Amino acid sequence: MTHTHTTVAAYAAPAPGAPLEKTTIARREPGAHDVVIDIKYAGICHSDIHMVRGHWGERQYPIVPGHEIAGVVAAVGPGVTRYAVGDRVGVGCMVDSCRECENCRAGLEQYCTGELGMVGTYAALGRDGQHTQGGYSRRIVVDENYVLRIPDSLPLDAAAPLLCAGITLYSPLVHWQAGPGRRVAVVGLGGLGHLGVKIAHAMGAEVTVLSQSLRKREDGLRLGADHYHATADPATFRELAGRFDLIINTVSADLDLDAYLGLLRTDGTMVQLGVPETPYALPAFALLGGRRSLAGSMIGGIPETQEMLDFCARHGITAEIERISAEQVNEAYERVLASDVRYRFVIDAETI
Repeated sequence: MTHTHTTVAAYAAPAPGAPLEKTTIARREPGAHDVVIDIKYAGICHSDIHMVRGHWGERQYPIVPGHEIAGVVAAVGPGVTRYAVGDRVGVGCMVDSCRECENCRAGLEQYCTGELGMVGTYAALGRDGQHTQGGYSRRIVVDENYVLRIPDSLPLDAAAPLLCAGITLYSPLVHWQAGPGRRVAVVGLGGLGHLGVKIAHAMGAEVTVLSQSLRKREDGLRLGADHYHATADPATFRELAGRFDLIINTVSADLDLDAYLGLLRTDGTMVQLGVPETPYALPAFALLGGRRSLAGSMIGGIPETQEMLDFCARHGITAEIERISAEQVNEAYERVLASDVRYRFVIDAETI
């Protein structure tokens, strides 16, 4: 196996709320089943911002974020059977799990119930006792069982956001059976929502975007939506009452759950993907009245993530991206918070 360097360039947050800055980090020497990946592109996810700014609890700093990683295999350990040097690969939101619990054995590693749980790609504690560091870097070393193959037809830069945003939408759409004859609403047309529209459309569902205003209506229809409605207009909730089999909520804002649940048909489900700052008050009558469900979903397991990539390749689905250099990352964070991106920033790792 070729020798690999243990120190790589990266962008890290040195403290909660501090701007990201260029630094170097250590990467482990590859073990028998490790894949060394030269990172080509890393997507910027809204959760990166929450995590590095300390919104989701205390972490150990510095933190190198990034869990939408696309690159090329640079080296493999002697026991690796799945990948070879030169393969196009990706890494999503996890790099390990216990592999033994019921969920891991079922390919639902994202819901691992082992001692460490799902080991996140960054800001998590690995089984080696080291804190993981993510994709805003030149290189990463990951166990082959948590590496995905990116089909040749998908450009690496526009495929990177599929590793988090894509699977976050694909998993609930599959689980709640989006498809022909099903009416699906996507709340929010952002980094998550725009991929939800594309994927649900490719699955054959009738797709409606529910957005605060009609500002992105042209985009929504271009991406595959059949209908587009403004939630700022109270008439929307009267017009669409009892219409949908499935509502996928991609936004983290506080919503009037009573109003949104009223848009579901009998036995319909609203799936929460965003994490609002304040807990929802549960409107029991809205659930009871139509045997409706309020559910949640978090990314997907490794087998389903590979399935998603293959599905996207068959249907020509990638993220709508704006490519940036690493030195623009702090400006990009502010633009994400201002909803000033259509629809996902992707860092060119060569600029790190």
